[in-house]
Amino acid sequence: MIVDLFIPCHVDQFRPETARNTLKVLQRVGCGVNYNIEQTCCGQPAYEDGYRDHCKEVGEKLIREFQDERYIVSPGPGCVMTVRDYYPSLFHNSALHNEYKLVQRHFYELGDFLVNRMNVTEIGAALNIKAFVLGSCACKSADSTTALMSLLSRVKQLVITGTSSSAQCCGMGGGLDRKNEELSVKMGREIIQQAMNQGADTIVSNDPACILHLQGIINKENLPLKTIHLADVLASGWE
Repeated sequence: MIVDLFIPCHVDQFRPETARNTLKVLQRVGCGVNYNIEQTCCGQPAYEDGYRDHCKEVGEKLIREFQDERYIVSPGPGCVMTVRDYYPSLFHNSALHNEYKLVQRHFYELGDFLVNRMNVTEIGAALNIKAFVLGSCACKSADSTTALMSLLSRVKQLVITGTSSSAQCCGMGGGLDRKNEELSVKMGREIIQQAMNQGADTIVSNDPACILHLQGIINKENLPLKTIHLADVLASGWE
């Protein structure tokens, strides 16, 4: 199976190792991977800040670049949510209606794709950490949450000390970090405190935006905690 890889712009800029590890994981489970070097952004920040025309412009570019009827896999749940939940208000009954529906139908978050499309939960990963698991609030479906836990539960040496509530947000959701920094940081601190209270040394998430936000707080306050993306966990221990 050949899949298309969509890398969120913030992963490309700040966590390129997560992009590389997403590629490695997909290849590990037998996928051929196509990466369109012209890809840029899904438009999520513009949409959430009220610039719908700007989001539509970026979205048109994305839609036209992924018309091969292949699965599109991304390590960024926010991008998947944007295509699935935001694009209908921009492209339904538009000139790109059929094209956007094609992309919407094929766009998957990494964990959801591995478990629910490839039927894979065990890829031989091993990582010695005590993990607090933070599922993305952008992944509202039970499929994504269950997939995240299924994959992590089979990582050798990894101990899950606790998980966040499925409704709990780290403070990045909806562009809150840009609209109310004080509240955004407060929400992030609550997640971090939960993780430390439960004996974790690492916060594991399938959402790179959450990871960037929490790592920023951790670094600023010099806290004894790390963050890591699901893809980085799954790419550990088998090379």
